[in-house]
Amino acid sequence: MAGTQGAPSLPDHAVRERLLEVATQLFARKGYAATTTREIVAAASVTKPVLYYYFRSKEGLYLELVQDAFKQFENVVDTSIMGSGSIEQKILRLCDQVFDLVLKKIEVVRLVYAFYYGPPQGAPFFDFDAVHQRLFEAIEQLVMEGMRKKELGKGKVEDMVWAIFGALNITIENELCHPERELGHVGLRRILRLLFQGISTARGRRRGEKR
Repeated sequence: MAGTQGAPSLPDHAVRERLLEVATQLFARKGYAATTTREIVAAASVTKPVLYYYFRSKEGLYLELVQDAFKQFENVVDTSIMGSGSIEQKILRLCDQVFDLVLKKIEVVRLVYAFYYGPPQGAPFFDFDAVHQRLFEAIEQLVMEGMRKKELGKGKVEDMVWAIFGALNITIENELCHPERELGHVGLRRILRLLFQGISTARGRRRGEKR
């Protein structure tokens, strides 16, 4: 068939993953516009027809890698908030698993930050704000549930959400910019537990209850 001309002889998954990995590294290091299709296939040790076979174009490859990361992010959020445990445990689990995904996809995250905060690079549009909004809404859902169950004290929901969101965001940005500080999972949990001392009714400090 003409449509299969140039198809790879290696297992599909291995070839696709190698192209995605190489493209992510090149996009993050050089920028989308400055990275050529020729550089991508050379780094992946394949030919252009192989890239076209899987992704049709450089644009298709880029969209595939960001969409794949977003799907994994959505899955992490969905499974985290639906799990069992107290609200504090659910929020800790959500933030911990999102951060774990960031570590696994650190080059994709670096690329997203470059596109979002840097100059336009001519890449196809992807709604990065949807990622931000989805995480905000997930934390908001848990905070509101915690207030309904009286596990969290009274206060402005949005302020609690921003505090939790901010702790996660700071940990992510530290990993991107200053990994030598080694904040990591332990530091993230330490910061979040400090926040919960202020918003969790389980602490009960004002009533003289034991922690």
